[in-house]
Amino acid sequence: MAVRADDFTVPPDTGHFPGSGMEQFHHPRPVCAGDRPTPQRRRLLAGLAGRVVEIGAGDGVKLTCYPADVEEIVLVEADPFLRAAAKAVAASLATPARIIDGDLTRLPVPDASCDAVVCSLILCCAPRTAETLLEVRRVLRPGGELRFYEHQRSGRRVTALAGSLMTPLWSRVSGGCHPARDTVAAIQHAGFVVGSLDRFAFRHVTHVLGVARPV
Repeated sequence: MAVRADDFTVPPDTGHFPGSGMEQFHHPRPVCAGDRPTPQRRRLLAGLAGRVVEIGAGDGVKLTCYPADVEEIVLVEADPFLRAAAKAVAASLATPARIIDGDLTRLPVPDASCDAVVCSLILCCAPRTAETLLEVRRVLRPGGELRFYEHQRSGRRVTALAGSLMTPLWSRVSGGCHPARDTVAAIQHAGFVVGSLDRFAFRHVTHVLGVARPV
């Protein structure tokens, strides 16, 4: 099982934090506040164990935030610059971490080989969200989980319309991000059941943080 009821504790790889880091390079919000992960990253990773795949490297500092029960981290990143940055962080970790090249629609990970997949501000940038989520399902073991922290279309009609209208410009300057996508619906349509979900606003844009399991 990927989830346990334990509260998040400071992971063993945090003797020092190399800066505040970022969730994704195209969304440079921090993963660390001082010497601890941010509340969002703590909740995203809380209780994870076993082998975990995360899609998107940011600058690699997120690797320092994983809890002690994670036995291996596989970080999939297409950009060579970000892979190099993540490898520099991974070299100082106690937890084994592999940084590998991979596309959002073709994860270089064997079928049913991981306990959890973490997606943080990456599904909003996937050219074909459905294909990415099918890949996530493919690599998860039975009982595995998708942990997600993503943009989400607003539940308010006017705000949702405004988000759709601003998407073309926003996408150009934010790495292909589509902030008005209905990410939760996409996850459900891909054959997942959403077990827990929190909605909140960050800089006036709706976000969701939750856990889903394949049916």
